Amino acid sequence: MIFLFTDFGYSGPYVGQMKSVLYQLAPHARVVDLMHDAPRFNPRASAYLLAALAPRLPEASVVVAVVDPGVGGERKPVILRANSLSFVGPDNGLLEIVARRANVAGFSALVPNPRAEMSSSFHGRDLFAPSAAQVALGEPVEVAPLGPGPGRDWPDDLAEVIYIDKFGNAMTGLRASMAGTTATLNVGDMALRRATTFSDVARGEAFWYENSSGLVEIAVNQGSAAEGLRIQVGSPVVLG
Repeated sequence: MIFLFTDFGYSGPYVGQMKSVLYQLAPHARVVDLMHDAPRFNPRASAYLLAALAPRLPEASVVVAVVDPGVGGERKPVILRANSLSFVGPDNGLLEIVARRANVAGFSALVPNPRAEMSSSFHGRDLFAPSAAQVALGEPVEVAPLGPGPGRDWPDDLAEVIYIDKFGNAMTGLRASMAGTTATLNVGDMALRRATTFSDVARGEAFWYENSSGLVEIAVNQGSAAEGLRIQVGSPVVLG
């Protein structure tokens, strides 16, 4: 299976063009949209989100991960082998947390095919998707050694909001397993208590809980935490 993780959005031509390449080169592979509304231009926040989603992916899957504001610049294209999964994307920190949490992980620089047509602004279509197809088919990809890159100094857990869904629920980069059952979460001047699920609190009440991906998530029962608490991607949080 080939999973797509991008900040492209679901409208526009970009996802469709990537899928077209994958269907041409690996027609029997199943292509799945993991998400296309990752935090825009934000590899750091997206890295913690991708790492939370990765453990539930089927073994031997390939992930094309593209949150790439530096496309066409000096950042290198890379392939990461993490446990049984393969990730193809930019070396801008996006894959760092996945690698750090894997039992076995290794980065290599991808060497672009010099004969391939390559736009300066759409490596998702012209480099990452073709490379992912090769990996999915078991074909060799040309790689080179890779030195330390961005993200190596990022914390293991990020005490910030990293994603806000359409309901206004706010995921953080903190794993709930790192927090106690009685821990409070300080967001601005509010201290939120932990609950198991929405129905455990009154309608309109803000709380935090362990979401389905194992992250600390801020919510309001039948309301928007983003609006009610005036938070956005990047807003700091503190576990107390």
